[in-house]
Amino acid sequence: MTQNEVKPRYIKGQKVFIKPVDEQGVTRREYSVNEYAGKVGEISDYYYISPRSEQVFFMYHVRVGKERKEIVVYEDELEPAF
Repeated sequence: MTQNEVKPRYIKGQKVFIKPVDEQGVTRREYSVNEYAGKVGEISDYYYISPRSEQVFFMYHVRVGKERKEIVVYEDELEPAF
């Protein structure tokens, strides 16, 4: 599957709300996401992984907070900010 066949839900520069991760900070990434849950961030980059054929998961780099920290967030952990 090529990137042209699947479009990301969010684009660079788009403002998004970060949703909390259901797990209680099991990994460092989940802890970072939960630290910024409910805040607005900006998509700085994205990529996709395809662990199995026909399966595509987008990952987003999101700048958030006053210090503009960049965290990695799965697509289902974001909502568009209007």
